[in-house]
Amino acid sequence: MTNQEKLKILMDENIKLLMKASDQLTISLERCQPIDLHKDNLTIEEQEKLEALTGRFARLSDRILQKSLRLIEQIELEDMGSILDRIYKAEKKGLIDSAEEFIEIRQLRNSIAHDYDVNTLKRIFSSCIKYSPALIVSVQMIIDYAKNTNFSK
Repeated sequence: MTNQEKLKILMDENIKLLMKASDQLTISLERCQPIDLHKDNLTIEEQEKLEALTGRFARLSDRILQKSLRLIEQIELEDMGSILDRIYKAEKKGLIDSAEEFIEIRQLRNSIAHDYDVNTLKRIFSSCIKYSPALIVSVQMIIDYAKNTNFSK
């Protein structure tokens, strides 16, 4: 088995994980959209829903930026650049709609991992709700690209 064939198998596995993560984020997004983030105190149930959303958001953004786009670069025998290089290349290839939006998503993912202040958390929750659709759409764009370029079945 050639290296390219191995990479295509990895892409098929990656696509399955992308779809599962996208489905999970979609469910969390639907559960969180009705929550009023402007009220002073969120219930424990609301906090748990929002925490699930942020975790799923972070995991899907990592899967897209660190795994999927990097794997496409490997299959296409491209130089591995920085995360910014990867984002701009992804926009040019039609894997994401907006590089600027994905730069915001990356910064948000980093905030999720490091910010614990209550006021900052509300901003993070709001931003996750705002940017989740971009992640979900990009999953289908990556799947379509992989199929159209014969990187996947």
